Amino acid sequence: EFVEPEPVTVEQFSLVHGRDFVDDILACRKPNGFGNRSPEIAASLPWTTGSLVSAVRHVLENGGAACSPTSGFHHSGYKYARAFCTFNGLMVAAVSAHSRVGRVGILDCDFHYGDGTDDIIRLQDIDYVSHLTTGSLSCKSEEFLESLPETLAGMKADLLIYQAGADAHVDDPLGGWMTTEQMRRRDRLVFEYCHSAGIPVVWNLAGGYQSEIQLVLDLHHATMEECLRLFS
Repeated sequence: EFVEPEPVTVEQFSLVHGRDFVDDILACRKPNGFGNRSPEIAASLPWTTGSLVSAVRHVLENGGAACSPTSGFHHSGYKYARAFCTFNGLMVAAVSAHSRVGRVGILDCDFHYGDGTDDIIRLQDIDYVSHLTTGSLSCKSEEFLESLPETLAGMKADLLIYQAGADAHVDDPLGGWMTTEQMRRRDRLVFEYCHSAGIPVVWNLAGGYQSEIQLVLDLHHATMEECLRLFS
């Protein structure tokens, strides 16, 4: 099923970002996460975050799982954009969902540290979001996978937002700590937990810098296959 997304508003962006920062980015007065002031990128931003927010709204109304095929969120903080991330759609979606759920879990499996998400949680003193970014872990991949079900249970989330980073792959030039099979297991464990616990889950793309784009797409396809295996 394909659901038409709705763009988010300035007010929705301002739930997690400073209003002046939001206005300056959308008016192209400040550089976006790509380091430019492109009007085309500015015009796309309400739609990329809107896709994630719309996916969250869909699972809260219908249960199950949804995919938002978007990326470029977790390095965006309260008043800064960097590293291809302009607005933090993960946090906009989480805060927007709070009126309907108690706790929101964000499992960020991009290889890199989700500094922007932590910055917003800290500055806004948001206590209902459980955020785990694998970019801050010091354990090995097998240790992480073995502990993942327990980790998810410990988040005590009523909704899970899962950033399924493709740059975790061992062959990624900017990442690398999991094999193809380990990444599929990662996805399987997340969806199995949500399915068995009855927790709605939304997942989005992230990372993926291998020069052969089909290798990145294959990793995203595997995530979709594991999702459909349980939720189709």
